[in-house]
Amino acid sequence: MEQVAYKINDVDNVATALTPIQTGKVSVRGSGNDTVIANENINIGHKIALCPISMGDPIIKYGINIGSATQAIKTGDWVHLHVMHSNYDERSSHLPEIGDVVRLPAPERHQGDPQ
Repeated sequence: MEQVAYKINDVDNVATALTPIQTGKVSVRGSGNDTVIANENINIGHKIALCPISMGDPIIKYGINIGSATQAIKTGDWVHLHVMHSNYDERSSHLPEIGDVVRLPAPERHQGDPQ
């Protein structure tokens, strides 16, 4: 199965995965058809870096700055809240470094609650 990502604007430094991506070749469609080699698995809807992005550099999607890199990002890396601070999603300021999974404490059980 072909792995595909979509670059929205010519100035974007990330593309959005249109298919689940595993390490290997990814066809980049949209603005400036190209290919990139994915360094890791990337879920559909998530971003892949199209070029190296230094710590502090902007993440550009839709032709606008959507956030900044919190560490160096290599071409082909998964770009999500674990490596960037979002200008639009407050979760990025307090997520664990392993990704966007936030573990909530188990709810308190009360006598008479269903099991």
